[in-house]
Amino acid sequence: MSVVVSFRVPRDLKRKMDSLRGYIDWDEELRRFIESRVREYEQKRAIEELEEIIERIPLCAKGTAVRYVRGDRDSG
Repeated sequence: MSVVVSFRVPRDLKRKMDSLRGYIDWDEELRRFIESRVREYEQKRAIEELEEIIERIPLCAKGTAVRYVRGDRDSG
């Protein structure tokens, strides 16, 4: 199901859009643009949320990764 979204543009811009109607499907063009912007901002918000989660993760003591790697190698 779809809904109608309307917005104002300057009169001169509307005239220019009308003159290009045979070349550009404005409905599809604007729909794709809005979908792209929504996707872009959803990704941006997801990255910000992940960064907040990462900042809350406690740091490991120095040398922890080295011990894990050596322990893994030695167990093989």
